[in-house]
Amino acid sequence: MLHYVQINRLSENEDIKLPVKMSELASGFDLHAAVDESVVLMPGERKLIPTGFAIAMPGGLEAQIRPRSGLAFKHGITCLNTPGTIDADYRGEIKVLLINLGQEPFSITRNERIAQMVFQEVPTIELVQVDELSDTVRGSGGFGHTGK
Repeated sequence: MLHYVQINRLSENEDIKLPVKMSELASGFDLHAAVDESVVLMPGERKLIPTGFAIAMPGGLEAQIRPRSGLAFKHGITCLNTPGTIDADYRGEIKVLLINLGQEPFSITRNERIAQMVFQEVPTIELVQVDELSDTVRGSGGFGHTGK
């Protein structure tokens, strides 16, 4: 099913690339940094990085912000709050919360690819309060109860 998502490039970001899929069958759209000057992330440091655009999605969709695997593997740069959820009613600038889990400082330059955005359908859910839940084999076991 085709969904139309409106995108608005914010002023003073005309040079920032809009989200783009890097291959024909890619799931995510790569996002680019809209920083005015290079930003250095020291090991253990986190910063909110602007992307220079905003979107309007129809109800029933969400956008998820996820790390780029290459940055994570090569430099230890990843996203906090992953995946970050952008709700259909949010109209502000999309920003990416990055953290440096690597050993070296990492510089983020203008227009550098920093994360990816994946769109997902969101089902309509109605929560129903009950006095008791049905039993399962697993029950309330969690956090490694089945082994390592």
